[in-house]
Amino acid sequence: MDLGEMLAVLAAGTAAGAVNAVVGSGTLITFPVLLATGLPPVTATVSNALGLIPGAISGAVGYRRELRGQRRRLLRWSGGALLGGVTGAALLLILPSSAFERIVPVLVGFALVLVLLQPRLGRLLRERRGPGEGADEPGGGDGGPWLLAGLALASVYGGYFSAAQGIIYMSLMGLFLDDDLQRLNAARNVLVAVVNSVAALFFLVAADFDWTAVALIAAGSAAGGRIGAAAGRRLRPAALRAAVVVVGTAAIVQLSVR
Repeated sequence: MDLGEMLAVLAAGTAAGAVNAVVGSGTLITFPVLLATGLPPVTATVSNALGLIPGAISGAVGYRRELRGQRRRLLRWSGGALLGGVTGAALLLILPSSAFERIVPVLVGFALVLVLLQPRLGRLLRERRGPGEGADEPGGGDGGPWLLAGLALASVYGGYFSAAQGIIYMSLMGLFLDDDLQRLNAARNVLVAVVNSVAALFFLVAADFDWTAVALIAAGSAAGGRIGAAAGRRLRPAALRAAVVVVGTAAIVQLSVR
């Protein structure tokens, strides 16, 4: 990379770290920039996954207050995220590099529908469960086996191509849990960090990285994660949901015209 490309990748990493901490989809900022520097798609994907780990951890730390009281369910969800992340990473190296271009816009679109319908659908599900059913801790419990399965499947997608995985996590958690949206956003940051980390570890032994890109994205995303967490914590639930929809719509447009 020349100096201009390095600065562009650093800026993209910072923006991606901030966006990931708030709503996710930061990959839609870094991935096109990496491609523009001449990296092959798979190399760009694996380098991006490793580089965004510091940003995901930074975002989770920034939401540490909202993480209180969620240890039990996060431990359970993380098990599914680990398995899903490894599976998705393996699929990235096995399937043709163009495969995700057909399915990703559909997945993101479905997630946005869930976000928009989340309040009503979540209320209907809670009414069918009955008061207190499945709520083994304050904040609505862990959502039961259906949420665990959904998060694991979303983690397969995240290990394969991480763009908008946070939107899918948020839509699923909001659908099955009666909890504050900021607390769910904090949990989302943890799951993203888990999936990115396990996928990157898999890639370390099975794929080629561009270490300059990794270092630049890591530095930028670490700073951006703290910035995004500070900004995201001030958003009201309606504003956070609107931000998810806006970023998700942009994701569909970008993936469809690529």
